[in-house]
Amino acid sequence: MAISSFDNVYNGARVLITGHTGFKGAWLSAWLLGCGAEVCGYSKDIPTTPSLFELADLSSKMQHRIGDIRDLSSLRDTILTFRPDFVFHLAAQPIVSTSYKDPLETITSNVTGTANVLEVLRHVDWSCTAIIITSDKCYDNVEWVWGYRETDAMGGKDIYSGSKGAAELIFRSYYHSFFAGKNHPVRLASARAGNVIGGGDWAEDRIVADCIRAWGEGRKVEIRSPSATRPWQHVLEPLSGYLTLGERLATSKKFDGESYNFGPRAEQNRTVVELLGDLGVIWGLRSEADAYEITGSIPFHEAGLLKLNCDKALLHMNWEANLSYHECMSMTGSWYRRVLKDKESALDVTLEQITQYEQFAKERHRVWSKGRAS
Repeated sequence: MAISSFDNVYNGARVLITGHTGFKGAWLSAWLLGCGAEVCGYSKDIPTTPSLFELADLSSKMQHRIGDIRDLSSLRDTILTFRPDFVFHLAAQPIVSTSYKDPLETITSNVTGTANVLEVLRHVDWSCTAIIITSDKCYDNVEWVWGYRETDAMGGKDIYSGSKGAAELIFRSYYHSFFAGKNHPVRLASARAGNVIGGGDWAEDRIVADCIRAWGEGRKVEIRSPSATRPWQHVLEPLSGYLTLGERLATSKKFDGESYNFGPRAEQNRTVVELLGDLGVIWGLRSEADAYEITGSIPFHEAGLLKLNCDKALLHMNWEANLSYHECMSMTGSWYRRVLKDKESALDVTLEQITQYEQFAKERHRVWSKGRAS
């Protein structure tokens, strides 16, 4: 049964997700299917083994198309054939360490891939709402203690951050060159988030995925920066932001061309060690000593602190984070424990957690859970 969240705008809508086989893409696909959407996904491959996309058998529930975001012809054919009402562009090279090993793949995927999506969209002749999703790392991080705002400078001292900042600049230049003030049928916005965790992530060099791999094999996880602080958020938090932005943009031009940060509450800043300790308890480790060992090896630059100011999303859309830190950790740890240890269905656990998240939102009067704000 379709849910009524997001003013029911996705029920019956045609939604294209690039990067649907990835961690966030699979969760977004499952949520949109629950909203009653007809979903088409476009990705170059299934990026990890195992993967949430395969474990939940999402390919049987949506259109599943294999294609590289850098292949303009293939992407154009997919968009023009499917004729989506909404596009959520997530496809990217998402791993910082990979950007050091293969900088050109990172740049072409994250920058040229974004340009390709916008290039196809500027030629469509039907009403469409598109959310271009980048990263909190798009900001020029000077490691100050307050959160970055949407008006702060783009940039980065590493290839990954530079590629995300460049993707935002491409979004901005395409919007003003081809969409703004031209009565174009496509409306655009960009969304930025980071430090996303949750069940079903198996990507390399992500702290939770590294933990689950190590602990599942009976060994300690190796960590580089135990005191690094991050504002951790469950994957459903930014997804609720993307979906809220899509709903608002579809119904109001005032969101056209805007960019928004989506992040957790300020109290969710925790060190890597704190995260590992809490996750280890949920997984069932006997003590913190069994959880990790510090390698002291830092092969590439890592920011010590990076957080977002989400006041704009609160002011414009009345969007705010839904979960406490402990709820975030409980949902993340229990997903892996139930699926990997207790052998429960990955799809059932995923849908149950989406329902739980929606129930929390209704109880806490989150605006997207009951439709548009008055």
